[in-house]
Amino acid sequence: ASALALAGLTPDAARALDIGSASPVAPMDILILGGTGFIGPHLVRHAVARGHRVTIFTRGRREAELPASVVRLIGDRNGKLEALEGKRWDAVIDDSATNPEYVRLSTALLKDATGAYLFTSSTGVHYPYRTRGPSESDAVDYDLTDPKDLSAKFGTDKARCEKHVTDTFGARGLVVRPTYIVGPGDTTDRFPYWPQRLMKGGEVLAPGKRDDPAQIIDVRDLAEFMLRVVEEKRSGIYNVAGPRKTLTAREFYTEAAKALNAKANFIYVDDYDFLVAHKIEEAIPWALLKGNDYGMMSIRNDKAIAAGLTFRPLATTVRDTLAWWQTVPEARRLAPRFTITGEQEAKALADWKARR
Repeated sequence: ASALALAGLTPDAARALDIGSASPVAPMDILILGGTGFIGPHLVRHAVARGHRVTIFTRGRREAELPASVVRLIGDRNGKLEALEGKRWDAVIDDSATNPEYVRLSTALLKDATGAYLFTSSTGVHYPYRTRGPSESDAVDYDLTDPKDLSAKFGTDKARCEKHVTDTFGARGLVVRPTYIVGPGDTTDRFPYWPQRLMKGGEVLAPGKRDDPAQIIDVRDLAEFMLRVVEEKRSGIYNVAGPRKTLTAREFYTEAAKALNAKANFIYVDDYDFLVAHKIEEAIPWALLKGNDYGMMSIRNDKAIAAGLTFRPLATTVRDTLAWWQTVPEARRLAPRFTITGEQEAKALADWKARR
């Protein structure tokens, strides 16, 4: 109860935000580089609810619903780090960097100002995913060989960020590699496509082969795991991907529709060439798994599970995402950046039926 009071939240409000209230043994002073994007608000609220003292460092350009106790520092990762000088924290969680230079600057400045440093990376460091089942022990690429391949650039940038952390902090360094992050507050329109589309019902194009695996992580499960490994003073690298057991894209479609009680008639389209011709190559958690993307939805998660990673039911994630999506600004809902538009789906379904 005292932790919730510190967070400025009633128990009912905490339940509404799905925040745990159990306090750790010893409250910590935590600095979060970021804190107002997608992961950040969930992480901040969870940390405060658990009794920690939280400071965030941002450019001050984005508002987020955060507890009143949070200390806000303003600056920029591009070298304007003066607000961080002369202070100390028990742990730093770097939640806002893809640029290796930004991480080099922050790790150099904070090397002697914190006990631990956690970097939020991505399973994208495993790109190209030429085999299935990548694990933390697999080598990653630090050098970009094809500047035109944006996935390769993202992966090598994140890998170089990780290296700055591990080189600077050693056993005090932590790296968490989430897969596609989903749930309330999503700053992309990737996963929200499915709840809203399923609720419309009717014939629904369901892309992918029968055995195509699918992976996501609920942002709240990710935030809770990040805080857990910091609290437990762990070190090393963790792939954070869900669910616990293998999920196929087709199982996702069925379970998501059931969670919403949606009246959807799935039309399964398993021909990759047909999907590419209709510019349907991704509808997270499904993605076209071939070539450099062959193993992108089969990341091993056993190390993180052993360290305490837990998963909300898929139905909870789907329902909560829909409830949140219905509250976003109307302008975004009316002009979403979905990877499958209504026109695309209608044309693809008509051509698929005609071909068959």
